[in-house]
Amino acid sequence: MRNAALQSRMRERKLRQRELAELVNDAISQLTGRAGEVSERVVRRWLTGQTRWPQERQRLALEAVFGCPALELGFIPRGASVPVTPEEPVHRRSFITATATAALTAAAPALAVPRVGSSDIERLETKFAELIASDHRHGGRITIEAHALALADEALNLQQLGTASQRIRCGLYACAAAFTSSAMWAAIDGRRFDTALRHFDRASSLAAMSGDPTIQFRIWSHAGTLYRHIGRPADALAANDVARNLSIGRRDPMFASLGHARNAAIHAVTGNTGATQRAFGHAQDAFNRADPHADRPLWLKAFYDQAEIDSLALSAHLSLSNYEQAEAHAHRSLAVLRPHMHRSRAITTTRLAQAQLGQGDLEPAVATAMSVPADAATRHVRVAGMLHSFTTKLHATAPHSTATHAWDQHAHDTRRNPA
Repeated sequence: MRNAALQSRMRERKLRQRELAELVNDAISQLTGRAGEVSERVVRRWLTGQTRWPQERQRLALEAVFGCPALELGFIPRGASVPVTPEEPVHRRSFITATATAALTAAAPALAVPRVGSSDIERLETKFAELIASDHRHGGRITIEAHALALADEALNLQQLGTASQRIRCGLYACAAAFTSSAMWAAIDGRRFDTALRHFDRASSLAAMSGDPTIQFRIWSHAGTLYRHIGRPADALAANDVARNLSIGRRDPMFASLGHARNAAIHAVTGNTGATQRAFGHAQDAFNRADPHADRPLWLKAFYDQAEIDSLALSAHLSLSNYEQAEAHAHRSLAVLRPHMHRSRAITTTRLAQAQLGQGDLEPAVATAMSVPADAATRHVRVAGMLHSFTTKLHATAPHSTATHAWDQHAHDTRRNPA
């Protein structure tokens, strides 16, 4: 008996068997700290019904990927009876449907159509705040991406639930766009770039329907970062310009500052030192002019501050091989970084180690790299990738040094005993 529920979920997400296997393996790695071994053959067994109840860690990973219980994915616990299937006789389904409808009509002849209102928006915004907090702590994990997509679906389902004013409907689209943009950012942070591009398409459509320029800014700004990471700087500048040209950037210097700062990071990738410096100058000027107490979206207030400007400057100067300037910005960012920014602290610390290594300061660089928390070093894809690059450059610079041997031992121990 085919698993129609799982097949339907895969169709909704436009996932092929190979892609689902990769997502499940990523989730297993993040949940257990050990690599997953799910193949296309395993996924086929799920779809054909040969495997009715996957192993526990596979079930947990599937639940993380789709954001719902395994039972809703069509899986059946061992010993449980087989549920009603789409292939059962039509007359039986019709009888059950007719009986249920008659019973509901008799019990509640005048069911009121539910109304969606401000309280529903507030509930979704509370969940968005929790999602943002989780992202700043962990970042990039497929569990965050899946949870964000499930919340976006929840917001969209409310559109079909009952009556609502136009203002509330726009608010629901804005919530769905915000959740989808968080899924997009988690995919970017986790280096799942093809997935991030798919989320971008959906998020930008939802944001357009919402009419909310602040969430449109977030999505197009994320797109600029995405294109920068995948080596398409022209597209990155174009996407970031869409964000910068929105009305919110003219009304609020804080948005303008973020747009300029991210433009600077893109210019640095192209090697344009002059444009990079000018853009950072504009970013700092706009930030200094902005009212720090103005009412702004949670996602912006949660991360954009002086520490983020210096973090982007750190990244830019590393791209330009200006290692001394990069180190200065790293120290400034770490000095004012807010306590809840765990992911940002790990990234900035790793970049500081790269800046020190670029100047030939082996012992300080290794000591800094060793201070990156083991959880981030082993489970955050971006941090792990940067530390791998650090290792490669360290070996190229001083393969036989005491510092290199100490780092190799530390890295080995961390991989064997991840936090």
